[in-house]
Amino acid sequence: MPKLSAILTLTTSLILGIAGVWVAYNVDMLPVSASMNAPVYDELYRVLFIIGAILFIGMTALVIYSLIQFRRRPGETGDGVNLEGNISLEIFWTAVPAIVVLFVGLYSYDIYDRMGGMQPLMHDHSGQMDNQAERVWGGIGSGPIESSSKKNSSSLPIELTAMQFAFIFHYPKGDIISGELHVPVGREVSLKMESKDVIHAFWVPQFRLKQDVIPGQPTILNFTPTKAGNFPIVCAELCGPYHGGMRSNVIVDEQEDFDTWLKENSKESI
Repeated sequence: MPKLSAILTLTTSLILGIAGVWVAYNVDMLPVSASMNAPVYDELYRVLFIIGAILFIGMTALVIYSLIQFRRRPGETGDGVNLEGNISLEIFWTAVPAIVVLFVGLYSYDIYDRMGGMQPLMHDHSGQMDNQAERVWGGIGSGPIESSSKKNSSSLPIELTAMQFAFIFHYPKGDIISGELHVPVGREVSLKMESKDVIHAFWVPQFRLKQDVIPGQPTILNFTPTKAGNFPIVCAELCGPYHGGMRSNVIVDEQEDFDTWLKENSKESI
């Protein structure tokens, strides 16, 4: 009997695992992937989806089985069997969630580190933390960022100013001010962000990027678009009564089209 129970448990676990993986890779609930960051974040999402699918399917099946197997039969008036003190079951349902949570935590930490979340704040030349210290978030594949002077020279610098209730983009090259973000496909963008009033958030679902824009603390977000198109920019931090209308667009052009836009809007060409 114990051997049969072990085989049944192993078979059930295997079926649930296969079902969870199938659901995670065949039920696509994410928007299109349009940056170098997206594939890595999508893998974390799938891992969480697999775990969630296994729990949902397993618990739903167990509830349905219990409703059928342990229902009150006609003529039964007494209480059910009183069961308590199953040490093995208590160890199992404590150990398994602990292992899963530890795994997800370590995996999430790795993703957070790779996106630049563990990079220290920049310091001034004296070694003291500057009041205007910048938080640098390096995009996937951009590598460690030690200082702004060591930033990839081929990256496109853009300055973002967030305010109630708009995003304003400034291009130092050409001194262009725009209400939309124009970037070339396949080139790293270095977006320096700062808020003029309250905390806002720069969120592009297709890029899998969401970063708070904090007053008094400039933040640099590095990312590389991989797909041409028009994608929404959403403020994902409650910033006031018109928060829901604080939106813009990021327009990812081919390099030639971006160069044309840059030339047409540059003040240097006037």
